[in-house]
Amino acid sequence: MTQTEQGEALPAEHRGGWMHFLKAIASMSGDLSKMTAPSFILSPVSLTEYPSYWGEHPPSFVDVQNGATPEERMIAVLRWFIGTLKGQYTSRNTSMGSEKKPLNPVLGELFYGNWPAQGELGETTLVSEQVSHHPPITAYFLENAKAGVSVEGHSGQKTSFTGRSIRVVQVGHAFMRLQRPEGVETYLITLPTLSIDGLWFGSPYIELTDSSYIYSSSGLTAKIHYSGRGYFTGKPHSFTATVTPTSSPSSKPIFQASGIWSGKSTVDESTVVPAQGEFWDADAHAREEVHVKPLEQQGEYESRRLWQTVSRGIKSGDYDIASKDKSRIENEQRALRKKREQDGTKHVPKHFALVENDPEYAQLVVPSKHVPAEQDSFRFQRT
Repeated sequence: MTQTEQGEALPAEHRGGWMHFLKAIASMSGDLSKMTAPSFILSPVSLTEYPSYWGEHPPSFVDVQNGATPEERMIAVLRWFIGTLKGQYTSRNTSMGSEKKPLNPVLGELFYGNWPAQGELGETTLVSEQVSHHPPITAYFLENAKAGVSVEGHSGQKTSFTGRSIRVVQVGHAFMRLQRPEGVETYLITLPTLSIDGLWFGSPYIELTDSSYIYSSSGLTAKIHYSGRGYFTGKPHSFTATVTPTSSPSSKPIFQASGIWSGKSTVDESTVVPAQGEFWDADAHAREEVHVKPLEQQGEYESRRLWQTVSRGIKSGDYDIASKDKSRIENEQRALRKKREQDGTKHVPKHFALVENDPEYAQLVVPSKHVPAEQDSFRFQRT
């Protein structure tokens, strides 16, 4: 790549800053999450809001209850999960021209949202909170009480530079729980690894890599393998998903689907549902944005009120204002951390409590042998 090609997708006034940022990344060892990025590559949205992507398709979220058998419900959970990916990983490219770095939440930051009831669909609500700063962890709880469906989870990131891309290992997992007449049916959902490509052109975008899993308490495992556009070949945002008995992961799948997670996918084979036709069409299912209170009704630590000046500066292109207010917030947080250290006090989350060595996690993960039981054995429980 020639020098004239580097940063070619950026406005001329930002190319120098972008290349300086990339050189700083390349020279840094360890986790990149703490690096300060120039304001022109920031998203106007805090990571504390990101759990709202899980709820952007209320009908498919509720539909996981409608399967008559554990196999049908696992396939419905898998369909809902695939449906969440477009919003999570391509929406900023669509709305802002390229992937943007989210704002790092402050400790104790909160986000409340809902999707109002529609017809027979009950209201879906979301509570999200930044429960840890070192390491950074966001905990969240999404629920449709009428349908008896909830998702409780936490997420963080470990970020490194590979020379061509930024690799983001998403630390954390989620539990989807279905309140059934016969008892609670649980699904443990692990998170995909991200590769942020297109850096040297100044036009970053996300590809999902490796595999993630959904483990059901009914004895089924869904494996989602991600592949994308390589240097010479491949289709962006591709996936193949299979469902097998957890006890026999190498056996012939009872269900398989494949396609483009940001577009269309089809059922390839199945012994439990019709083995042909559409699995998910992201373009045919409009995303429903989360509803929030007006800024003047929000508390000072609620995300959109806390970051309102930074967000407004980023959206309007006034990066000087955005940078100044971002620095103000960060300096206030440093002062608060210093005061807690001097007082010998610890921050206590408002909505979540830490559960160490979670037995439910071990019970679902250990039989699969896909990930070590100790890799992420804690969780944050909604209080």
